[in-house]
Amino acid sequence: MGLNASVNPEFWRGKRVFLTGHTGFKGSWLSLWLQMLGTELTGFALGPPTTPSLFKEANVAKGMTSIEGDIRDLDHLRESMERASPEIIIHMAAQPLVRYSYQNPVETYATNVMGTVNVLEAVRNISGARCVVNVTTDKCYDNKELDRPYQEEDPMGGHDPYSSSKGCAELVSAAYRSSFFNPQDYASHGVALATARAGNVIGGGDWAKDRLIPDIIRAFRQGKIAQIRNPHAVRPWQHVLEPLGGYLVLAEKLLNEGVEYAEGWNFGPKNEDAKPVEWIVKQMASRWGDSARWESDPGEHPHEAGLLKLDITKVRNRLGWEPPLDLHDALNLVIDWAQKHSQGADMRTFTQNQILTHQNLD
Repeated sequence: MGLNASVNPEFWRGKRVFLTGHTGFKGSWLSLWLQMLGTELTGFALGPPTTPSLFKEANVAKGMTSIEGDIRDLDHLRESMERASPEIIIHMAAQPLVRYSYQNPVETYATNVMGTVNVLEAVRNISGARCVVNVTTDKCYDNKELDRPYQEEDPMGGHDPYSSSKGCAELVSAAYRSSFFNPQDYASHGVALATARAGNVIGGGDWAKDRLIPDIIRAFRQGKIAQIRNPHAVRPWQHVLEPLGGYLVLAEKLLNEGVEYAEGWNFGPKNEDAKPVEWIVKQMASRWGDSARWESDPGEHPHEAGLLKLDITKVRNRLGWEPPLDLHDALNLVIDWAQKHSQGADMRTFTQNQILTHQNLD
């Protein structure tokens, strides 16, 4: 079978792509996918954020130009981008953890806000850039914990430093789009800038601390009881390949059709896949086997939203994008990846095979 009809392999073959955050969890998955699509890929990021990491375990650096750099360093970023001469820029580098942001708010804002400024400033000062996809988060919205999914025109906000910093990154993108990449002046600057807001992504190769699925798998692997902080919190869960495919479809539209798509987009799961944390951990335990146990952690924890859903009507209607996996299938992929890794499998090949399986779903 061919590649996913939603992602056009002919479009991507030979395209010059600059990806920030390529050493992270989502960035590593996207790097492998872009390599498989035949792009000329340059990545710019700090070293892998965890040990072990998907970047190392799947030998992601093979088949791309990997640059170790900090998006807070504008000069290095601009020089690297200029050398790569990309047509497409996908900005994913970030401080991505809510709890870490409480402990390190200055680093979080410096990375997520000024880092975004630096990426857009670098794009503004190179020639040949055609489109930018700035990846933020579902947490960029001013979350009133309403019992309805958030839509793209809802206001930005954020209770904690992480969420707030991503709301700020959205505002930075909107200001750069108005000031420097204005759709009305597209003929002169030629750059289409969009933002992409995804839900809670899950997938193999995530070793981040204070994130639900990695914490559960760590405990199960060690035969320990998984400690669950907010069992009743509802999140829009989705396999990592779902929004990544959406970003690629969006980039194709931006390059082919320009400013008509230069705006914000939600890439969430189907509404029925917004589930409580307790549902997730029960499903994980049943799939893992008899030794898997969990309990609610009664300790004091920083504030995290209890309810958050995304409305994907816009991407469904205008991009023709819809996630092909349901949450049961997504959890199976996560468990399969973790167990294959424990068995010492070739994780580059196994990860690529999961990408191919996903591509063939549509």
